[in-house]
Order: sequence, then C-alpha cells, then structure tokens
Amino acid sequence: MSEIEVVGRVERRRVWTAREKAALLAEVDAEGGKVGLVARRHRISESLLYNWRSARKAAAVAAGAPEGVAFVPVGVIGTADGGGGEMLALPNPKRSEPASTGAGTAGAIEIAMPNGARICVDAFVNETALARVLRAMKRST
Repeated sequence: MSEIEVVGRVERRRVWTAREKAALLAEVDAEGGKVGLVARRHRISESLLYNWRSARKAAAVAAGAPEGVAFVPVGVIGTADGGGGEMLALPNPKRSEPASTGAGTAGAIEIAMPNGARICVDAFVNETALARVLRAMKRST
C-alpha cells in the first residue's frame, strides 16, 4: 500500500473584538431580532450571535440593569380642539441642557429627532425596544 498525504486548509477561529460584536448585535436588533438573516449576511453561525446576545444580557443584569424592561408604545389621539380620530404630531419640546455627567449617566446618549422630539437612553437600554421606538418615530416625521 502506498502512503497518501492529505493537505487541507487550516482555518483558525476568528477572534472578534468587543466593537465588532456590538456592531453585529446592533445589526440583529435593527433587523427586528432576525439572527439568521444577519448570520447569513456575515457568513457566521447563528449560535455565535445567540451566545453573544445572551452574554450581553447577563452582563447587563450583573451590572444592575433591570431584566425585563421594555418600552410601551405611546401616542396622542385626537386634535387640539378636542376632536378625534387621527394621530397628532408630538409637540416641539424646548431644548434643555444635557444631564450632568455622573455615575448614573454612564454611556448616556441623547437622540434628537427631526421633529424636535428627544430620546435619552443609557447604556442599559433594551436595544430591541429602542429600535422599535426609533422606527416608529421615523414613520411619524
């Protein structure tokens, strides 16, 4: 019998930076939680994204973030004269000074919408809920 040498490609596991993981998880959230879609787009395993998402949630809970926080859809129905039927535009709020920096505002950001509405969130915001709110606010402008 003769000897056979098998030469194959050696693929090493990719090392993902925290920034890359966060970007991919943000993409999953922006797609409405469709992990499979993002995984196929970037040619990675769905389980990898699920594991990262679970780890992110566990880290947020360990850091003291509430576990089941979600946004509630809010709207104003009616007209200014007391009539009804249609969704009113949000009032144009006065610009306030940003919150003072301190321990409670770690990672805080403020999103100013074109219609004048402001959304303030911190590092522990539920990304899925925030994506839903931003899509709803974009549709209302």
